[in-house]
Amino acid sequence: MDVRQLRYFLAVVDHGGVHRAAEHLFVAQPSITQSIRRLESEIGAKLFLRQSRGLVLSPSGAALVEPAREVVRSLDVARETVAAVEGLRGGRLRIASMPSQVVSPLTALLAEFSRRYPGVNVAVAAAARPDDVRDTLRRGVAEIGLVATAGHNEAMTDLDRLPIESQSFVLVARDDALPPGDDALTIGELAGLRLVAGQPGTGMRRVADAIAAATDCRIVVEIEHREGLLPLVLSGVGVAVVADAWTGLADAVGLRVRRLDIEDRLEVALVWQRHRLTPAAAAFVALTQAPSAPGDTENR
Repeated sequence: MDVRQLRYFLAVVDHGGVHRAAEHLFVAQPSITQSIRRLESEIGAKLFLRQSRGLVLSPSGAALVEPAREVVRSLDVARETVAAVEGLRGGRLRIASMPSQVVSPLTALLAEFSRRYPGVNVAVAAAARPDDVRDTLRRGVAEIGLVATAGHNEAMTDLDRLPIESQSFVLVARDDALPPGDDALTIGELAGLRLVAGQPGTGMRRVADAIAAATDCRIVVEIEHREGLLPLVLSGVGVAVVADAWTGLADAVGLRVRRLDIEDRLEVALVWQRHRLTPAAAAFVALTQAPSAPGDTENR
């Protein structure tokens, strides 16, 4: 058994089949098929069963998944730890982030990290919900996650967690869609507005649903692609509830931003699995912990 066999095995598990695993790894399908067969021969058990919907894990295959992830992860950590003996001059940092938190605080954190460690390659994977971040960490696609949850009820207690900041919610709209003034808007003042909302399972959608339930507002567009929120608002389709991290972007395209008089907040944090981090990931956590780190707020 070697680590390449385990990587191929995990790729088939994570991507749902040999064809997709081969595309992801940029190798030929026969190479993965032969590797899996050799691994099955060495273990003495079938790892996959072929059913009408494709390959599914056998009981033996399911038992191998977590040990295989640990072996691959430990080897990656060992390799990058040795490479960093003379300083963090290379390596790879993999982060999974929810969309709004890419705007803030991740952009500022990455700018400072890249300034300090220019030789480290950074890859940011998209994760729409906290559970998606957790799954990305579990599968080893990323080592660090950036999440925004509704506080301690969604504290993700199975992961190590470093609080970063607390974000409030704002309403973004064309100037002609809002009542005059600059004070925070109450729920009652939103009556009759048309809402553009993201997919269920996010803090922004939770607030939008609460507004719709308490008033005669209705959600007219539900969109998973959050990059489409501001263009839809700008075109007059409706207004949108977003985290205050979006304020700069909304201002830049000429939209009004009004605070909402609600108690809901997003607690933003770094999360990672409880095992030794690679030097690059450990350096990113250390930078975020530093009192002068970008993205600090009085709520940290």
